[in-house]
Amino acid sequence: MAGMVGGAVVVGIDGSDHALEAVRWAAPEARGRGVRLRLVAAVRPPRADLVLPPREADTQHLARMQAARKSVETAAAAAATAAPGLEIDGEVVGGMPAAVLAEESRTAALVVVGNRGRGGFTGLLLGSVGLTLAAEATCPVVVVRGRTDRGRGVVVGVDGTPLGDAALGFAFAEVAERGGLLVAVRAWAEAALDPFLEPLLDWDAIAADEREVLDRALAPWEEKFPGVGVRRVLVRENAAKALMEQAGTAALVVVGSRGRGAVRGLVLGSVGQALLHHAPCPVAVVHAPVAAEGPTANESTATESTATDATQEVVR
Repeated sequence: MAGMVGGAVVVGIDGSDHALEAVRWAAPEARGRGVRLRLVAAVRPPRADLVLPPREADTQHLARMQAARKSVETAAAAAATAAPGLEIDGEVVGGMPAAVLAEESRTAALVVVGNRGRGGFTGLLLGSVGLTLAAEATCPVVVVRGRTDRGRGVVVGVDGTPLGDAALGFAFAEVAERGGLLVAVRAWAEAALDPFLEPLLDWDAIAADEREVLDRALAPWEEKFPGVGVRRVLVRENAAKALMEQAGTAALVVVGSRGRGAVRGLVLGSVGQALLHHAPCPVAVVHAPVAAEGPTANESTATESTATDATQEVVR
């Protein structure tokens, strides 16, 4: 898995209630993993395009730094309440929030952010920093949103490729640590199918092939985590819809990235973005190890199934 397994659980802090909710989610996560919780507030440097007297610019920057330190202290108190005895450290770092947290991800086990920020000294808004981080971080990223009851199960999208394998590994480890049931979703559909051809297709045979892909992807992880209960969900429908439906009763939904590339929308995938914006529970985005990011989308699809796999939008 990308990132350092023994690294800290890092939370982006910006003084918002959503950031505190992320802290309360992340504290038990860090304790369960046996690692420290690291709280990081990023303070943007003074804007070069603002014409301010040097003293006034310094005063404003100092005020933002002081507000950031206070927010980190408040977050540390919330974390200590959520997970007594947890090792906690905090730091205020100068820089752009997405860049700061992406750098933290290089040595972290997990980076956690809230669904919305206050737009003040960090601006952790999902539409900007959150999405950038989910696409570019080295380690898994969790966006805390919706219901945060950890006592429920975990949902994961399955595509049967090396790029999706990291998401499966993360999901199995989460269930092994927190308990509950793992719901593995394989959503598939024929793309641009001529309606006149639909009655001629052997849907039972196609479904059997898709079931084989699902079973093959799960097999090594079920062997590694024999105590994890798995419920298989094989559906012929849109992947975002299928995952959203299953997430309705889950504590966490896990998706993968498409790998690292130049266009952020292609890195994360449209279904992943839909879940980050609308899922009813926290969403984990898991990057595959660099060595597993070789196959292109077309190559992976061709080798795995004759059907166009909608879930591949989620996990690649």
